[in-house]
Amino acid sequence: MNNDKQKVIVLCGPTASGKSSLGIELAIRFTAEIINADSMQVYRGLDIGTAKPGPDECRLVAHHLLDLVDPDEPFNAAIFRQKALPIITEIGSRNKIPLLVGGTGLYIKTLLGGLLACPPLDPDLRNSLQQECSEHGSAALHDRLQTLDPRAAEKIHPQDRIRIIRALEIIQLTGALFSTQVKEHHFQDSPFQYLKIYIHLDREQLYQRINQRCLDMIEKGLLQETSGLLEKGYSPELKSLKSIGYRHMIQYLQGRSSWDQVVLDFQADTRRYAKRQITWFRADPEVVRFNPEQKDTISDAINEFLY
Repeated sequence: MNNDKQKVIVLCGPTASGKSSLGIELAIRFTAEIINADSMQVYRGLDIGTAKPGPDECRLVAHHLLDLVDPDEPFNAAIFRQKALPIITEIGSRNKIPLLVGGTGLYIKTLLGGLLACPPLDPDLRNSLQQECSEHGSAALHDRLQTLDPRAAEKIHPQDRIRIIRALEIIQLTGALFSTQVKEHHFQDSPFQYLKIYIHLDREQLYQRINQRCLDMIEKGLLQETSGLLEKGYSPELKSLKSIGYRHMIQYLQGRSSWDQVVLDFQADTRRYAKRQITWFRADPEVVRFNPEQKDTISDAINEFLY
């Protein structure tokens, strides 16, 4: 292996594309350890709705960065990077391969390429923008971002309130366009050599898998898991419990929607999320696209990268 930079394999793609099971197969084949790159699997108690690897999978292959925080604790891409860096170093020191598996593109990008040199948080500005978002909705703030920085607005979904607020913060605090700062940074000061493998399925097949996966989560007890989290005192307004699946179960538990409608909404919102993931990774020129059935071809690509 290269002595200058640690080699890292990335297995990314949309939800329900088969990353987790393929990741385990690859980890066994290449003596790798898996590092979670899913923003929701870091939360304790959110197991079924995040498709978190269970004890059997973790016995087969070591998994890192699961169950890091409680549902009411903060977590973001910067914290993820801070925790992932020493783990990658430690895995490499044991002559094993770090295998990053997940679909949270921002976490992967931040880990591999570093962070923007942003000004420190201004609590008053953050509170003001959050209040405005609560009163008028994220779409209103997105409209403002569209006016100030159309290029940034194009890359941020109108419902992604966290990234919209952060972009507006950076523009106001620095006086420079957020998109310009991202472009100038390039996210290329990586401490690693890496191979990004993107798992691609045709849209119809992926959506069928998503619909079935949602039903499987419900059958495994997603409603009961969500109810248990609320019984422990966790607020339904938490970021973690507003995530897909959990917010839908909460709507049913609070009597705000029928069961049949909740299931349909759960499936539809998961498909929309997958579409956003596809859009994110499609814009990444570094990914190498494979169908999950191309296991031998994927292995050949990894062999060539490693050796």
